Amino acid sequence: MSNIVYVLNGPNLNLLGLREPEIYGTQTLDDIAGLLEDRAQELGLEIDMRQSNHEGHLIDWMHEAQGTGAKAVLLNAGAYTHTSVALHDAIKSIRTPVIEVHLSNPHTREAFRHTSYVGMAAKGSIAGFGANSYLLALEAAARL
Repeated sequence: MSNIVYVLNGPNLNLLGLREPEIYGTQTLDDIAGLLEDRAQELGLEIDMRQSNHEGHLIDWMHEAQGTGAKAVLLNAGAYTHTSVALHDAIKSIRTPVIEVHLSNPHTREAFRHTSYVGMAAKGSIAGFGANSYLLALEAAARL
């Protein structure tokens, strides 16, 4: 097993900092990557952070994480969280632990966000702490 943690981000997360800052905050995905890089170094880990608006890319990257022996995958699947059986199946098809991450708390939002196909398959879920959700997930990954 390597010390690499994949951090995969789904649709519209490339717009963080601009998109509904009252929900998602003002930090950009690059800002979050910087926070993760700093903490990963302290934990003896490496980060491979990626974003795509395409579901298939996220699936391919999870398969890649498995193939490279990654320590874990942190997955913020965005809206795919609530719709994608394909992501659910991809998580279940790999041995690499997947930790679901959300900036906001989906359970305090619209009813359609209360179901998480990702969460049903993930090792665990961390949500509602803004950018700190990623840091908390990285801490959890370090302890796996």
